Amino acid sequence: QVRLVESGGGLVQAGGSLRLTCAASGITFSSYAMGWFRQAPGKEPEFVATISRSGGSTYYVDSMEGRFTISRDNAKNTVYLQMNSLKPEDTAVYYCAAGPYSGSRVGEMYDYWGQGTQVTVSS
Repeated sequence: QVRLVESGGGLVQAGGSLRLTCAASGITFSSYAMGWFRQAPGKEPEFVATISRSGGSTYYVDSMEGRFTISRDNAKNTVYLQMNSLKPEDTAVYYCAAGPYSGSRVGEMYDYWGQGTQVTVSS
Protein backbone atom coordinates (compact mmCIF):
# COMPACT_ATOMS: atom_id res chain seq x y z
CA GLN A 1 0.00 0.00 0.00
CA VAL A 2 1.42 3.35 -1.05
CA ARG A 3 1.31 6.09 1.53
CA LEU A 4 2.50 9.67 1.39
CA VAL A 5 2.14 11.45 4.70
CA GLU A 6 2.72 15.18 4.99
CA SER A 7 3.52 16.97 8.21
CA GLY A 8 4.93 20.27 9.40
CA GLY A 9 2.08 22.58 8.53
CA GLY A 10 0.65 25.06 10.97
CA LEU A 11 -0.02 28.69 11.74
CA VAL A 12 2.80 31.17 11.20
CA GLN A 13 3.07 34.93 10.98
CA ALA A 14 3.93 36.63 7.72
CA GLY A 15 7.68 36.60 7.19
CA GLY A 16 8.06 33.36 9.11
CA SER A 17 9.21 29.93 7.99
CA LEU A 18 7.91 26.39 7.95
CA ARG A 19 9.42 23.11 6.83
CA LEU A 20 7.04 20.57 5.39
CA THR A 21 7.92 16.90 5.37
CA CYS A 22 6.47 14.11 3.27
CA ALA A 23 7.26 10.55 4.27
CA ALA A 24 6.69 7.89 1.64
CA SER A 25 6.13 4.17 2.04
CA GLY A 26 5.06 1.36 -0.26
CA ILE A 27 7.04 2.66 -3.24
CA THR A 28 10.64 2.54 -4.39
CA PHE A 29 11.13 6.14 -3.41
CA SER A 30 14.26 6.77 -5.43
CA SER A 31 12.40 5.76 -8.60
CA TYR A 32 9.94 8.61 -8.30
CA ALA A 33 10.11 12.29 -8.89
CA MET A 34 8.41 14.15 -6.07
CA GLY A 35 6.33 17.28 -6.20
CA TRP A 36 4.59 19.72 -3.93
CA PHE A 37 1.27 21.29 -4.84
CA ARG A 38 -1.07 23.51 -2.92
CA GLN A 39 -4.72 24.45 -2.95
CA ALA A 40 -6.12 27.56 -1.37
CA PRO A 41 -9.81 27.83 -0.48
CA GLY A 42 -11.91 28.45 -3.57
CA LYS A 43 -8.95 28.13 -5.91
CA GLU A 44 -7.60 25.53 -8.28
CA PRO A 45 -4.68 23.34 -7.19
CA GLU A 46 -1.34 24.99 -7.93
CA PHE A 47 2.08 23.54 -8.65
CA VAL A 48 4.73 24.59 -6.14
CA ALA A 49 7.94 22.64 -6.76
CA THR A 50 9.29 19.34 -7.98
CA ILE A 51 12.51 17.43 -7.58
CA SER A 52 14.04 14.71 -9.71
CA ARG A 53 14.63 11.15 -8.56
CA SER A 54 18.21 11.79 -7.55
CA GLY A 55 17.55 15.26 -6.23
CA GLY A 56 19.88 16.76 -8.77
CA SER A 57 17.24 18.85 -10.52
CA THR A 58 14.59 21.07 -9.00
CA TYR A 59 11.87 23.23 -10.52
CA TYR A 60 9.71 25.90 -8.95
CA VAL A 61 6.85 28.10 -9.86
CA ASP A 62 8.35 31.52 -10.54
CA SER A 63 6.62 33.28 -7.66
CA MET A 64 8.09 30.89 -5.10
CA GLU A 65 11.61 30.43 -6.38
CA GLY A 66 14.00 31.96 -3.89
CA ARG A 67 11.57 31.60 -0.99
CA PHE A 68 10.85 27.87 -1.17
CA THR A 69 13.37 25.04 -1.39
CA ILE A 70 12.52 21.44 -2.21
CA SER A 71 14.90 18.68 -1.19
CA ARG A 72 14.83 14.95 -0.65
CA ASP A 73 16.58 12.23 1.33
CA ASN A 74 16.29 8.95 -0.53
CA ALA A 75 17.74 7.05 2.41
CA LYS A 76 14.81 8.23 4.52
CA ASN A 77 12.15 8.08 1.78
CA THR A 78 11.36 11.70 2.56
CA VAL A 79 10.90 14.91 0.63
CA TYR A 80 10.94 18.35 2.20
CA LEU A 81 9.69 21.80 1.38
CA GLN A 82 11.43 24.61 3.22
CA MET A 83 9.29 27.74 3.05
CA ASN A 84 10.74 31.09 4.05
CA SER A 85 9.42 34.65 3.97
CA LEU A 86 5.89 33.33 4.04
CA LYS A 87 3.06 35.57 2.90
CA PRO A 88 -0.66 35.41 3.68
CA GLU A 89 -1.26 34.36 0.06
CA ASP A 90 0.76 31.20 0.76
CA THR A 91 -2.11 30.00 2.94
CA ALA A 92 -3.29 26.68 1.51
CA VAL A 93 -3.36 22.95 1.97
CA TYR A 94 -0.04 21.60 0.75
CA TYR A 95 0.16 18.18 -0.87
CA CYS A 96 3.09 16.04 -1.84
CA ALA A 97 2.92 13.74 -4.83
CA ALA A 98 5.01 11.01 -6.45
CA GLY A 99 5.29 10.44 -10.17
CA PRO A 100 7.52 8.85 -12.79
CA TYR A 101 8.44 11.99 -14.72
CA SER A 102 11.03 14.46 -13.50
CA GLY A 103 10.22 18.10 -13.95
CA SER A 104 6.49 17.70 -14.31
CA ARG A 105 4.40 20.64 -13.15
CA VAL A 106 1.10 19.00 -13.99
CA GLY A 107 -0.82 17.20 -11.28
CA GLU A 108 -2.14 14.58 -13.68
CA MET A 109 1.41 13.35 -14.22
CA TYR A 110 1.68 12.21 -10.60
CA ASP A 111 0.49 8.79 -9.52
CA TYR A 112 0.28 9.07 -5.74
CA TRP A 113 -0.81 11.85 -3.40
CA GLY A 114 -0.75 12.56 0.29
CA GLN A 115 -3.67 13.80 2.34
CA GLY A 116 -2.28 17.30 2.69
CA THR A 117 -1.15 19.57 5.51
CA GLN A 118 -2.64 22.97 6.26
CA VAL A 119 -0.42 26.04 6.16
CA THR A 120 -1.92 29.27 7.44
CA VAL A 121 0.00 32.53 7.27
CA SER A 122 -1.38 35.41 9.30
CA SER A 123 -0.77 39.04 8.40
